[in-house]
Amino acid sequence: MGNAPVKLLLDTHVWVWAVESPDQLGPKIRKLLQDLRCARAVCSASALEVARLVWAGDVILQLPLAEWVEKSLADLRAESLPVTHEIAIEAYRLPEPFHRDPADRQIVACARLHELTVATADERILSWPHVATIDVRK
Repeated sequence: MGNAPVKLLLDTHVWVWAVESPDQLGPKIRKLLQDLRCARAVCSASALEVARLVWAGDVILQLPLAEWVEKSLADLRAESLPVTHEIAIEAYRLPEPFHRDPADRQIVACARLHELTVATADERILSWPHVATIDVRK
């Protein structure tokens, strides 16, 4: 990691944990999230995932969803990165093998095209060698 600031793309669960249950995050990612030199971003595919989780009753947020998204991005000083045509195409050009989850494919494609490090606890992403990652459990 050296002295260069890390540029993070928060996986969906990390975005939710950072706001709703930061105790689930390890010390390394907590330190990075407090470092003002560390750029942070969230892929818009994650907003769709959070919306689905809230709709299904699997996640309960402290605020209504639209307000939560806006406030959480501001509080985390995170940029929202849209799923562009390039990201959508890259999501299905990823070097195989990569699992089939469409949201993960978009998030990883977003990270690769923007040269970001994916902050995640997802073993399927952490073990895939074609994107930079940080294990948020450590």
